Amino acid sequence: MGRGGKAENGTRKLGVFSVEEVTSHNKADDKWLIINGNIYDITTWAKKHPGGAKVISHYAGEDATDAWVAFHKDREFVQKYMKALQIGVVKEYKPAQAGWTQHDYGHLSVFKSNKLNHWAHNFVIGFIKGASSHWWNFRHNQHHCKPNILKKDPDIEINYLFLLGDYLPVSWGRKKKGVMPYNFQHNYFFLLGPPLLLPIYFHLENFYFVFKRKDWWDLMWTTLFFMKLSWVYSPLLGHWGTFWFYMLVRMVESHWFVWVTQMSHLPNEVEHDKKLDWVHLQLATTSNAEPSTFNDWFTGHLNYQIEHHLFPTMPRHNYAKVMPLVKSLCKKHGVTYRCKTLYRSFADIYWSLKKSGQLWYDAYHE
Repeated sequence: MGRGGKAENGTRKLGVFSVEEVTSHNKADDKWLIINGNIYDITTWAKKHPGGAKVISHYAGEDATDAWVAFHKDREFVQKYMKALQIGVVKEYKPAQAGWTQHDYGHLSVFKSNKLNHWAHNFVIGFIKGASSHWWNFRHNQHHCKPNILKKDPDIEINYLFLLGDYLPVSWGRKKKGVMPYNFQHNYFFLLGPPLLLPIYFHLENFYFVFKRKDWWDLMWTTLFFMKLSWVYSPLLGHWGTFWFYMLVRMVESHWFVWVTQMSHLPNEVEHDKKLDWVHLQLATTSNAEPSTFNDWFTGHLNYQIEHHLFPTMPRHNYAKVMPLVKSLCKKHGVTYRCKTLYRSFADIYWSLKKSGQLWYDAYHE
């Protein structure tokens, strides 16, 4: 059937499509998706999406209901704006069953008002941390949308330094691709990973992002951060002393940040999009570190990474409350729920890099 047209009474007539028909609309210039059995054409609107064009486009041709519910707290309000994008309904639709304060604000999980969350996020990540809030949303929303999915999760797009998972190392090895000695990546990770992510890559990508997007609002917050830094520390340390002190702090923070954020993802499945439903996708690519007073504090409750990914707008003090419910749900349906010690979670980063590097080496020399 064609797209919805106008009925005789002037109202818009909606088309009826099969799931298979929607699946074919997953191109850059032709994007449909399903939410609660309704079909929306987001081809031109995706660029206006507050969460970013990429995060919504990753679900083109798919049922995005679970992701939509997980990301939106004010669903009734959002639905008002979605009506203009609706072009049809699905035929015989069957629903599927299925440093961290800035992180909390970014997930809209502190205040009931989204506007307050956005303002707090701008202030904390911009004025206190010296980064772009829009850059963070651009990357982080894609990560939550499709964690560990190649070409969709920017957090794993590090192929020219590290190869992750089982598929990519073998694929690159057979094609003789790669410029690094990946069979040693578990060792040079300690030199190129935790020490350099925030001091080097963090700054380069941030500035590239704001200038490319002409995001002068975020640039203003970042500029205020560095003016504050200079005003506070230069009288004590001098300009170069302030610079090197700042880079030292970033390097120490970078170690903490990398180990805490990557322990729950790098050792898990890294693959092309298999179109898994929301729950199976999050459980396949995410794992927890055991709850404890220290672990909860040290990781900012990101040791409950499974619960965080299933319910990204949930305030983090509630993760421990829903954890037993999630575990029982997984047990009931035979879904693997991974929960390790903090030490094992850290160690698995090393061992997974070693395994992936060896897979590349073996494929390269076979």
